[in-house]
Amino acid sequence: MRASKRTMGRAAAMGILTLPGAAFGGDGLRLVSWNISNYSGGRVPELQTAFYTSFEGRSMSPDVLVMQEMISEAGVPALLGALNSAPSSPGDWAAGPFIDGPDSDSAIFYRTGKVEFLNVFTLPADPGTSGAPRDVRRYDLGLVGYDSPSTQLAIYSVHMKSGSGSTDQQRRLIEATRIRDDAETLDPDINIIIAGDFNVQSSSQAAYQELVGSQTNNNGRFLDPIGTPGSWNNNFAFRFVHTQDPSGAGGMDDRHDQILLDPSLGDGAGLEYVGNFGQTYSTSTWNDPDHSYRAWGNDGTSFDLSLSVAGNAMVGPTIAQALIAMASGGGHLPVLLDMLVPARVAADEEINLGEVPFGALASGSLLVGNAGDVATWGAGGIALLHYTLEADPGIVIDTGPFSDAADGPVNEHEFVADLALDAGGGSFEAEIRVLSDDPDDPVFSVRVTGTVAGCNDADFATPLGTLDFFDVQVFLGAFAGHEARADLTGEGNFDFFDVQTFLSAFAGGCP
Repeated sequence: MRASKRTMGRAAAMGILTLPGAAFGGDGLRLVSWNISNYSGGRVPELQTAFYTSFEGRSMSPDVLVMQEMISEAGVPALLGALNSAPSSPGDWAAGPFIDGPDSDSAIFYRTGKVEFLNVFTLPADPGTSGAPRDVRRYDLGLVGYDSPSTQLAIYSVHMKSGSGSTDQQRRLIEATRIRDDAETLDPDINIIIAGDFNVQSSSQAAYQELVGSQTNNNGRFLDPIGTPGSWNNNFAFRFVHTQDPSGAGGMDDRHDQILLDPSLGDGAGLEYVGNFGQTYSTSTWNDPDHSYRAWGNDGTSFDLSLSVAGNAMVGPTIAQALIAMASGGGHLPVLLDMLVPARVAADEEINLGEVPFGALASGSLLVGNAGDVATWGAGGIALLHYTLEADPGIVIDTGPFSDAADGPVNEHEFVADLALDAGGGSFEAEIRVLSDDPDDPVFSVRVTGTVAGCNDADFATPLGTLDFFDVQVFLGAFAGHEARADLTGEGNFDFFDVQTFLSAFAGGCP
């Protein structure tokens, strides 16, 4: 919604490397992917603890949940109820349609205060043992308060074929190729994401390269936001990004669960990953200050063991124990990341300069600010507004570039207008344009209007629009007093040439 002279917020300037507290809940949009280990209901206390219990100010607190290994539709209302009834829950959770396919299925849950569900599409499993053992779901979502395709998400939820044999890898390649081919058909402005259980042991495997590699058509390309390629299986160097198995059945030694992102989510504009996109994740701490991405619960002390409980530095013992309970028998940790939502521009829709003396320059000010919805997204979850200014001839204004953050005072831009003020009186109109990265309103037009008071240089006296003895009298008084308005030549002198200019205009009369 466009606002006239709305006062928006400005927080401390926040770039893409500023992590909202590594806020762990609240600001922006938090996406979580979780292979929930054969879920059909129950385990409500464990779920609520995992989702909303806080440790040292950190909580999972998701906004969008993409789940794998949902055994039946019965699990959807059970999980939805756990989300909405949990202490500290905002209570605005909804679920997308559940589609029952072969083997276990995906499901999606989302907060209606932040996300609008648009549609679900299925990339079907292959019959027999030749390809994908499970359906792939693509969930299309929009951000509340935004309309542009560049604010929409197409999220593929995957649970690829397990195993490390050549046949297993070939079947995963079939799945990955199908996903990439589908992604290539989407509107290039839509942000594609793939999340789930890849069952991939190394980034060199063909299925993974199909997803992240450069091809002729890169509209369907995904990238690892934490830039951490390698052979992940049973490798101590990747202990901070391992997700399986927290229950201890196999030990924490695999990075099966990942979220890969559209490169546009790391380009510094619009909807954006919170972090230094593509920078390699820390090999010395779970609390990497350059990333919001986390293997939730893994503080790096559990390599080849069950998830650490006592002394777990990321989530503490209570949450860690709940995660272990949810993964009983060989399950997974959730992975999560945060995104900034785009800025929204607000400015004066019209600036009326009122009556401007004929021949004079008019001055005014334009207010521009970031109108991102702080109540919905939090000040730290809204990207900076970046903009420049462009004006019609006759308006002089600093063009920028400028920026503004949400939740603070707006920017004020002074300008000078000389808009046909010598055209014989009447009204005038021109335009200033705010060119911004607001995806829904990239060109915001501001009308500058006013009225010329007087018909020419000799029109000194009221009533304006007529020339008579009183105009001569007032001019002579101003001339004798060296008033600036009598310096009609603009040279800073009061001499014959000013009188000559006055007389010539007086003789020309008003139109």
